[in-house]
Formats: sequence, C-alpha cells, structure tokens
Amino acid sequence: MNRRLPHWLWPLWVLLIVAGITGCATNPVTGKSELALVSEASELQIGQSQYQPSRQMQGGDYKLDPSLIKYVQGVGQRLAAVSDRKLPYEFVVLNDSTPNAWALPGGKIAVNRGLLLELDNEAELAAVLGHEIVHAAARHGAQGIERGIVLQGVLLAAGVATRDSDYSQLAVGAAAVGANLINQGYSRDAELEADLFGMTYMVRAGYDPMAAVGLQETFVRLSKDRKENWLSGLFASHPPSMERVEKNRETARRLAKGGDLGRERYQKQIAALKRVAPGYAAYTEGLAALRDKKPDQALALAKKAIKIEPREALFHGLNGDALVLKRNNPAALSAYDRAVQLDSDFFRHLLKRGAVKAELGDHVGARQDLSKSIELLPTADAHYLLGQEALRAGDRQQALAHYQAASGASSGSGQAAAAALVRLDLPAHPHKYLNTSLAVDSSGRLLIQLENRTTVAVSNLHVQLGERSASGRVSVRAEYKVPEKLEPGQRIVLRSEFRLANAGLVSRWAGRVVRAVIDDR
Repeated sequence: MNRRLPHWLWPLWVLLIVAGITGCATNPVTGKSELALVSEASELQIGQSQYQPSRQMQGGDYKLDPSLIKYVQGVGQRLAAVSDRKLPYEFVVLNDSTPNAWALPGGKIAVNRGLLLELDNEAELAAVLGHEIVHAAARHGAQGIERGIVLQGVLLAAGVATRDSDYSQLAVGAAAVGANLINQGYSRDAELEADLFGMTYMVRAGYDPMAAVGLQETFVRLSKDRKENWLSGLFASHPPSMERVEKNRETARRLAKGGDLGRERYQKQIAALKRVAPGYAAYTEGLAALRDKKPDQALALAKKAIKIEPREALFHGLNGDALVLKRNNPAALSAYDRAVQLDSDFFRHLLKRGAVKAELGDHVGARQDLSKSIELLPTADAHYLLGQEALRAGDRQQALAHYQAASGASSGSGQAAAAALVRLDLPAHPHKYLNTSLAVDSSGRLLIQLENRTTVAVSNLHVQLGERSASGRVSVRAEYKVPEKLEPGQRIVLRSEFRLANAGLVSRWAGRVVRAVIDDR
C-alpha cells in the first residue's frame, strides 16, 4: 500500500536513514544472521524518547505502592542480568486496570497494574517480563519498524479495543509513534521466540519454567471466555494459542526441572493492590457513566473510589470530570487541584485543570498547566486551548504554531484547530489552502482549476499564472480575479488567454492563489 509519510514522522525517518541503515547483523538472542536497518543507537533513541509519552497514554506510572514497584523492577532486573543482550533495561508499573504488558525498542518495558492482579506467583511475573525482555533484546520491535508498518503511519492500534485509560487517541506529533510501537502485533515466530528464550532466562534466573506453561493455559482459557476484557489488553499484541502452550510445555521438559515459584512472596507484595481493587472497579464504572453522560452516577462512583483509596489521583480526576459535566467548574477545579497535588506527573490532570482555569478566567494558570501537560504528552486538546489562549493574548505566531500542532488529529479539538488555523492563516497564505492545477483543453487553451480544500467559503480570489524559465524561475504572465464565492470543497475552472502547442508544455506553467478572504455571508 502506497502511503505518504506523515510530516510528524519525518524526524524519525531521517534518524533511521542517517543512523540506522547497518545492513546484515547477527541477532544477539537467536544467533541468526538477519537484515538490520535500524541500528542499536536508533533503537536506544526511539525507546528512550517514546517511553514517557507511551506511559502517559496508558494511565501514567502507578505510584501508590513503592514497595510493589521496587519488587517488580527487581524481578525484571534479575532476568535482564541473565539475558543475551545488555541494554539499559527499565521496568515500570502503569496505572491501568487492563491486563497488559509491552516493550519498546532498547529495553523499555511496562507492566500494567491490572495484569499483576491476574498473576499467581513471582515465576509467572518472571514469565511475563522475560517474554518482554526478549522482544526488546531480539529486536522484534525494531523489525516491526523495518517492515515499514510504523513508518507508513498505519495506526496498528485500530485493531485494539478502546480501553478506559488508553489516551493514545489524544497524542499528536512524534509522541503518537509510541502507540504504534506498543500495539503492533508480533509475528508468530517472534512470539514463539519470546516464549522460548524468555523461559530460558527464567531458568538462568532460578525460576520454575513450568510457570510459563500455566500462565499461557490461563491466557487461553480467559481468551476463550473473553473475561475481563482481556482481548483489549495483552492478547491484542500477544495472542494466546494452544500451540504456544504445547511449545512451552516442550521447552519446560528440556530445561532444568524445579526452580523458584515465589507464590508467598508475590501474594504478599500484591496484597495492598488487592485491597484497593474495588476502588479501581468503581473508577472504571465511573468512566463508563461519563461516556453515557450520567454525571451524578459518575460522581457517586468517584466518591466511592476515593473512600476506598483517597490517595489515588485518578479517582479525584474522575470526580473533577463529573463536576465539569454538571457545569460546576469551581468544584471541579478543587477536584483537579487534589489530583495534581497527588500526581503532578500525569498529563491529564494538568490538561483538565488548565481547561477549567481558562473557563474561569485564570488565563495565566491555564497556560502554565496546559504547557506542563504538553511536556508530558503533546495532545490536540492542550495545543488547541493554548492556541486560543495565545490568540486572546494577541500572539498570532504562537496561536498558529499550536493550531498547526493540533490540526492533524481527527478529534473534535483537532478539527476545531484546523478550522481556526485556516481562519488565521489563509488570508496571509491562501496558496496553502486553495489548490491550483493546470490542464489544456481540446483547443490547446491553458486552464486553471481551483479547489477550496477548507471548511470555510472564500471570495475575492486572485490567481496568478506564471511561466517557468529554463532555470526554474517563474515569471508572472497574468493575474485573474474570480468573481464568485468558492464554497468549501468546491472546484471551478478558469480559462486563460494562453494556448499551448501541445499538452506536454503545461509543466512549464504554474498557478498560485495570491489573495483570498474568508466569506461568512
């Protein structure tokens, strides 16, 4: 499929062209010789740059239980120490109820809070983390890039069911690359490799490899029952199958028998998470109530969740969302203040508080919050609101920059930004929005076709027609005024006075709209 590369992917494309084309290499995990178009330096840079925005898109980091976080990181580093490729591995727990785990190139790995609740013992956690370590170590993510899937701008997340705390739809610019990398489906061979070598790392680290078999059996059962929305989490990028169960069983027989299960340790570590699980269940129900425009129900569920765990910022954020829907901005501001106080490193609390501050007339505070949210995750919502703030302050260039950043998104804010961009920029640069193309009729007369690609009507159009010299310089030969209004999406054809000897000469001519005004009549 032939697709044009989105403009925001050009920096990554250039990086891969300049630093990444390395030819053949030996895979550090499998030992196989393979084509490697993405260098290790590029892998590390991509993983590092995408790690924070990718975490932001899925609920942000889980912070309430530092002991649990340290425990998960310890298991991950225990496996990383015996892996076949030394990378700067990092492990985080995400504040997302969906059972999921993922790896970015360069060893940046995440496991969701929701998945930890579904595991039975430390060896099963080791099976999950070992599997993700192999995806990074064996370059499976880099191979996805090399196949051109991400670079063509194909949103692989399209096949993934929408999750309550997945904000990937909001991201704009280069941050959106991370959503593609995380949600890309691995090949069958890549999944089997990750199972095989992940189990090998488990044995090297002292774990019982049979835990990986039991884990896959659980996954297959849950996928058949479609319980807990599992298909929208781990199974979207790591589909389970009986083939994988049998392969894992064969691998476990070949590997050393026995090993550590660590069930008691694991259950002790997740005990606090289990205690507050009803709060997260209420939070998930509250999000559904918001989508159904039931603010009173969402508010009650937020209060229930806060009562169970008052330190969880997400619960206070839900409280604020419900109050906004009830048009109680002062109370919503207090809720968002509490959410930011508890977690100032999650973009959405700052974004929502900034929007409310703008509504309440605190424009300085709004700009501060919205700017901080963009540092964490660039979104169309924040860019559009900052564009509005800049325009209100008389800073036209800043407004243009923010509208441009937001205009590529298909969301309501993206569409509003695109419309605002046209209104602000079209009078000064009409050629960017009003397309011209040239053709020749049967008599050889040169025709100019105009197309209004915007969502606004324009009038008082002036079109220049020029001829290119041998050096490529265009000399204006005529200028035409269009008498009628050009509606959104409308095309018209102007007949010039010039005749060409043959149609091939049309490439020596160029048309350009040099004047237009927006016509709201």
